[in-house]
Amino acid sequence: MTAALLMLLAGCSTRTKDGYLNQGSVVHEPSSQGAAHTPSDADKRHPTMRPYTVHGKRYYPTIVHVGEEFHGRASWYGPDFHGKKTSNGETYDMHTMTAAHKTLPMNTVVKVTHKENGRSIVVRINDRGPFVDSRIIDLSKKGAAELDIIRTGTAPVKLEVLGFEAKGNRTISPIETLKKGPTEQVSGFFSVQVGAFVRIEGAIVTQEKYDKIQGYSAVIKDSEYEGGRLFRVYVTGFKSDAEARDFIAANSLQHAFIVME
Repeated sequence: MTAALLMLLAGCSTRTKDGYLNQGSVVHEPSSQGAAHTPSDADKRHPTMRPYTVHGKRYYPTIVHVGEEFHGRASWYGPDFHGKKTSNGETYDMHTMTAAHKTLPMNTVVKVTHKENGRSIVVRINDRGPFVDSRIIDLSKKGAAELDIIRTGTAPVKLEVLGFEAKGNRTISPIETLKKGPTEQVSGFFSVQVGAFVRIEGAIVTQEKYDKIQGYSAVIKDSEYEGGRLFRVYVTGFKSDAEARDFIAANSLQHAFIVME
């Protein structure tokens, strides 16, 4: 069930018109717009929240809100995976109320309702999967038994996001406790590189062009490149890969790419 992307780590400082901001790392690095081609930097986000590919399909862990609902088919996994590592590093126990989901943040707590028999359970997401288009959640054997889908293998279900457990918490808190927690979970904050220049003048022109577009801000990151300096221009403030990709498409930025801060 686990899918991980291994990348090298490298940081660079960030400069706005007023000074320096926090560091960031490149997720994807094709040819930069209007300047040199540069090597890939790294993805600093936790491995469970990085985009990943399974069977040729790309998945983007992203932002999710309490109360959101999803519909599809549930399946389950048991003995073949019992005792093995899940995507977030836990040991899979088929006798606990956990589940795998393609993109929901780890430790998201969801209510799963069987649409045909009306049964409902509450599970915590601690793994990635199932990688079949029509299926939206892979339940532990215990969860599947309580929904009565062991024999059928799959069933139509509705998922409702109830809340988010704290990182490292391997239990499911009472609903009232979850309600006191955050109402949304964001996998990280993202930026879009719109240019890379060996001369600061080009970077400043590009920064001014994209600054304040659609409410986002543009910054310049000053990094080392082949013994010299490279000024990268980023548009910042996206809450998900999907939001950043929408910006790229809306502005026809063919050579832009996404980074996570």
